[in-house]
Amino acid sequence: MKKLSYFILTLFILSFVASFMLTVSAADPVTIEVWFHSGKGEEREVLDAQVEDFNAMQDEVVVEPVRLPEGSYNEQVSAASLAGDLPDLLDFDGPNLYNYAWAGHIIPMDDYFTEEFKADLLPSIIDQGTYAGKFYALGTFDSGLSIWANKAYLEKAGVRIPQGIDDAWNLDEFNEALEKLQALEEVEYAIDFKLNYGQGEWYTYGYSPFIQAWGADLIDRSDYQSADGVLNSPEAIEALTWFQGLFEKGYANPQPAGDDDFYGRKITALSWVGHWMWQPHHEGLGDDLILLPAPQLGDRAATGTGSWCWGITSQSEHPDAAWKFLEFLMQPDQILRMTNANGAVPARISAFEQSELYSEGGPLRIFVNQLQSDVGVARPMTPAYPTITNAFAQAVQNIINGADVQSELDKAVQKIDQDIEDNQGYPVTQ
Repeated sequence: MKKLSYFILTLFILSFVASFMLTVSAADPVTIEVWFHSGKGEEREVLDAQVEDFNAMQDEVVVEPVRLPEGSYNEQVSAASLAGDLPDLLDFDGPNLYNYAWAGHIIPMDDYFTEEFKADLLPSIIDQGTYAGKFYALGTFDSGLSIWANKAYLEKAGVRIPQGIDDAWNLDEFNEALEKLQALEEVEYAIDFKLNYGQGEWYTYGYSPFIQAWGADLIDRSDYQSADGVLNSPEAIEALTWFQGLFEKGYANPQPAGDDDFYGRKITALSWVGHWMWQPHHEGLGDDLILLPAPQLGDRAATGTGSWCWGITSQSEHPDAAWKFLEFLMQPDQILRMTNANGAVPARISAFEQSELYSEGGPLRIFVNQLQSDVGVARPMTPAYPTITNAFAQAVQNIINGADVQSELDKAVQKIDQDIEDNQGYPVTQ
């Protein structure tokens, strides 16, 4: 009788354990909400497919994507943070990282990194993601900015074609090239600065390299406490006076009719823009498309760096699950899946070495070379950046329209320094 009792008890225990294990194995996976901006169609399509593939390949994490309009993205993030409605994983434009980190919207990710993984990242990706000594954001790609050119027009005008970043045009050569190209009967204006994008972050990303090449900057980076004497310095004034002159001479169009003057209508010989125009440029110009290094306008050449990246929010209840999805996006094959679609620079060395576009000898290799040298300049790593970019963009727009250069830069400095003062210098509290 006692043996029977033990047998029954054993069966009961085994049944209970089996039931418990079945319950655990059948437990609902962790669901995370992921916000991303509605960027280019190619990017959206790839990310949608990556979400679908990730959800299908494992049963531990379910990603629920939420797509938000790019134009008001930052405002929506700020509103959500105040309401306690931030998602688990958030993508955002790189220079907003520092304000988000300072405000406590995102958390450091250092504990998720291995040394091997970090060594495989582009230096510019590490620079962009770091604030106050901690790593807060990770991009699957970086950006490239330089001069795209119509080779047929360069050859017809007798303009020298630079072969690499050590062979870039200097200021005199650049000015001479613009003059010769403007004289071609096919050319209505020599260079397109993509003003069709409208006033916004493009103005800072695209045009601050001109003042940086001259030896100025958006703010004093020694302590990020003032723009005075830097943004309104003689070098900055000289740079933007030159820039204004390109419009006054008719070399640049302040109001282009659309997006395709370079690659479609072919009424301009050069286009100062980024990697994202690779596909339309290549389709429009074919073998006549070449990518030139940024010109050495002062003692150096300079281009923008940085792009959209990912951060785990401080309101996430499942940061490990958020990292699991981000880790998937950072796999070299997934990076190439995205960059083959949007033309961006792969964030990992192991990825761009496999890329037909960015490996040695590839048509976009100049972008990699610029990012791995001192040509690429990160946007200021300060929580004051939203004010900096708004002030600079407004100044540039007014300068293009003919306003006095020094007055506009002085007003921009005043706005920036007032913001820093209003925020007690943006002290690091975490």
